[in-house]
Amino acid sequence: MPLTDLVCRNARCPEGKPYVRLADGEGLYLEVTAAGGKLWRWKYRYAGKEKRLALGRYPEVPLARRVERDRDRGTQRVIQGARELRDEARERLQAGEDPGAERKLRKRAAQLAVERAFEAAARRWWEGWKINKTARYADYVLGRLVSDAFPLIGHVPVDELRSAHFIALARRLEEREVPELARRVLQTCGVVMRWSVAHGLADRNPVADVKPADFLKPRIVTNFARVGAAELPQLLRAINAYQGSVYTRVAIQLMALTFVRTSELIQARWDEFDLDAAEWTIPADRIGRKGVMGRRRAHLVPLSRQALEWLRTLRVARGEDRCQGDALLFPGERDHERPMSNGTILMALKRMGYRGRMTGHGFRGIASTALNEMGYRFDVIEAQLSHVERDRTRAAYNHAQYLEERREMMQGWADYLDRVRVGGKVIPFRQGRVAGGHEPRETGAGVRRGG
Repeated sequence: MPLTDLVCRNARCPEGKPYVRLADGEGLYLEVTAAGGKLWRWKYRYAGKEKRLALGRYPEVPLARRVERDRDRGTQRVIQGARELRDEARERLQAGEDPGAERKLRKRAAQLAVERAFEAAARRWWEGWKINKTARYADYVLGRLVSDAFPLIGHVPVDELRSAHFIALARRLEEREVPELARRVLQTCGVVMRWSVAHGLADRNPVADVKPADFLKPRIVTNFARVGAAELPQLLRAINAYQGSVYTRVAIQLMALTFVRTSELIQARWDEFDLDAAEWTIPADRIGRKGVMGRRRAHLVPLSRQALEWLRTLRVARGEDRCQGDALLFPGERDHERPMSNGTILMALKRMGYRGRMTGHGFRGIASTALNEMGYRFDVIEAQLSHVERDRTRAAYNHAQYLEERREMMQGWADYLDRVRVGGKVIPFRQGRVAGGHEPRETGAGVRRGG
């Protein structure tokens, strides 16, 4: 007797048995297990052998075709029933095909397509690539792929991807006004495709066939605004007297004392600092684009007595329990898990009266110019600015060689800023060492306020 939906819904496996089979007709039956599972099976013979084909699980696959309507959307969805699936399989059997073997082939083909998809390849590449990377940087790279690449090309098999796919991806990011991100994501996609070629998933890397300059707008290089030497005393006084958030004032003070990149400061975490050794070690994955990130080397910032004092002040203001481990020095006001915005520093400088005339990054230019005029060696200054050495061996050598000179220079710079702020004048640049070990000269760079 054929099954009904009511019988299927109420079917139970007798106690003490692993399963019970309820026949519907023409080889179709519902297998009810002791665990409560209900599975559709179709029994057939092919090449003289009895076989069974799984048709799905009840009630996801109903006994007969069902139409579901969504009244709110005005749409409907047709769900094939077990009987309909049985009839389709029987037609293939009558045509001389083995329905079970055909399904296995289709399933394997679908599995291979998933394995060869760009997202699957990228995740496999990432698992090996992240081994010698910091967790924060590795998560950032994967996050960019998840957000910006996978939605567009994640489902496409890597051996079917063409340059046009990646051009469309990069242009889409450029339209969001994030051209630098477009270049970074494109570079990562190129690495994934090169990995795919090496692992036999693709024959070629289509990203290598084009350059970003071929289809993206050219980069516009801008110089960061900064005040001149004559305005430095007043700027330092304005920072010291800033009436806004104490955290913002500390951030700007540290910018002036360390002249690191804005992103390096606002993303800083307490476990990067060794106050006893007076050192701040910025991880390689957070070094700015022009820094040493490509060299996989962290950047060490010697801390002056003044910088240490501001850091200790920050600990007191924020609370010792909030200044431990990987806690941010400068968390955002609304979302404490994210760092302070670069706009916070710009807004503070605007309120001081320096809109369009000074940025956080501007302290790097001020320090570079002043330290060169003060007689410190160019290589030492460049090392402290974390600018890239083309020669990797020389870069590593200089990094260690200049450390003591950099300590001396950073303390000298902090003392100089104190004198400028208190004295109200730009003191003639004197101190430091010049190449060859000669005594530094006093330059004519001093500018006095009021004569």
